[in-house]
Amino acid sequence: MPAKKLIVDENSPYFNTANTKSRVFPSKFNQIRNFATIIVFEAPDNLKMRNLLEQQISEIIKNAIVHGNRKDPEKKIKVWWEFNSEKKFARIIVEDEGEGFKNLDHWNEFNAKRTECFMCNNFEEMLNYISYRTEDSSDMDGGNSLFAAVEFWNGGMYYNEKKNKVACMKFYSANELNDK
Repeated sequence: MPAKKLIVDENSPYFNTANTKSRVFPSKFNQIRNFATIIVFEAPDNLKMRNLLEQQISEIIKNAIVHGNRKDPEKKIKVWWEFNSEKKFARIIVEDEGEGFKNLDHWNEFNAKRTECFMCNNFEEMLNYISYRTEDSSDMDGGNSLFAAVEFWNGGMYYNEKKNKVACMKFYSANELNDK
């Protein structure tokens, strides 16, 4: 099974903002969970994994504020979202004012090696791929939220060419919804 990848394709239909709600938020680190809660409030009532959805949206917003806007309170993030209970999907688009995810290709390579070690039960070698870090990483960084995100957003994570805007899609199975 190949590793899931972050994809650069600004022509992805996931970037279409028709039928979405949107907000502009300030780059306030201490407000990330509040921003995510505002968005998840719109999710369908029959969604079993609302807490996980809120956590994943928080992480995408956090990446935009921390890595994109570098916590600059003068910069904003734009967020668009859509929850479709009939077609059973959640979609979010987050754009920051930063320079973009410069290490995206390197992250994909790292994740591919990490996944290969895991799939081959090479756990000794996998210790080299526990945490993704760059020279810009803080002590709190490690890429774990992005590893979880590529699994959660099963429809994919698409970036624009500048890599400062990401569109994520989650398709829900019948098991993940409470049918009324």
